[in-house]
Amino acid sequence: MKMRCLGSWNPLLTIAATLTSVTVAAQTAISPGKSDRGTPSKAVARTPWGDPDLQGVYTNKDENGIPLERPREFEGKTIAEVKSAEFDEIVRRRQQEGVERAPGIGGAETGAGPVHWYEYYGAKNSRPWMIVEPADGKIPPLTLDAQKRAAAWSNARLGRGESDSADDRSLYDRCITRGVPGSMMPTIYGNSYQIIQSPGFVAIRYEMIHETRIIPLDGPPHVGNNLRTYMGDARGRWEGNTLVVETTNFNGKNAADIAGYGSPDRGASQALRIVERFTPTAPRRLEWSVTLDDSKTWARPWTFAMNLAKDDSQLPFEYACHEGNYGLENILSAARAAEKNH
Repeated sequence: MKMRCLGSWNPLLTIAATLTSVTVAAQTAISPGKSDRGTPSKAVARTPWGDPDLQGVYTNKDENGIPLERPREFEGKTIAEVKSAEFDEIVRRRQQEGVERAPGIGGAETGAGPVHWYEYYGAKNSRPWMIVEPADGKIPPLTLDAQKRAAAWSNARLGRGESDSADDRSLYDRCITRGVPGSMMPTIYGNSYQIIQSPGFVAIRYEMIHETRIIPLDGPPHVGNNLRTYMGDARGRWEGNTLVVETTNFNGKNAADIAGYGSPDRGASQALRIVERFTPTAPRRLEWSVTLDDSKTWARPWTFAMNLAKDDSQLPFEYACHEGNYGLENILSAARAAEKNH
């Protein structure tokens, strides 16, 4: 059986708080070739207790379509060396590709939702690719250990279809999680996030799968090695105006899943350590950079980055999918029906 279906998502936790962020000026895109890429903004509002105030609703829908790795056409170049005219052309091309592929998804009655749900239309993009380290813009080679894990996974899949049981579907399909950093990777829709702060804590709420990470600041150490979860154990600190979040204690079942970006990441081990940096670079913009460090999976750490634009109109909606949702039942029942027809 070789059935493929669009996945769905799961709510875990919501929290409510009063937003107090004070910001002005419009979000602007960063263009290649400029020297101020990722430069922290000096004028950052403060919370009543004195922390940098990053609170608000953000979206990265305009980052849709940016390849994770450096495209072949830019071989030998850094992001800063890409000319503005080259960048404008690839953005125009990506926008056109988004329009062209829509009829095969939302234009037909597939059950995938109406076209106006899709957030990749007209995505402006802030950069030609995402990976900033290593300098070649490529994911480092897999270690021998990671190659063995991947081979073992492939061997375990021999003779199985993609929908023989719920276990054959991804955690994303099953509305369980998109993991870290997958929960903040731009996708077809649901690209809204909310940052909420209180003394000693930061919370990040994700629209798609409706998970919320509660991040303690400047205090307790990570939990013991025997406690491991899909989203890991996060601890935060401030470095100037930058929020730095270090996450460990992944369970290895979906660690580093970057859905839709074609990276060899599903085999990340429990040793994975992720460091995220949320840096204000303009009054209504953060740069989100992510460093993945797992000596059992990649030859060296690597980092990618993108923009998060503050936009009060993009408040996260309820995402009602959950584990056991009828979408998964439909995937499996459709697979059984296909078997009968063949």
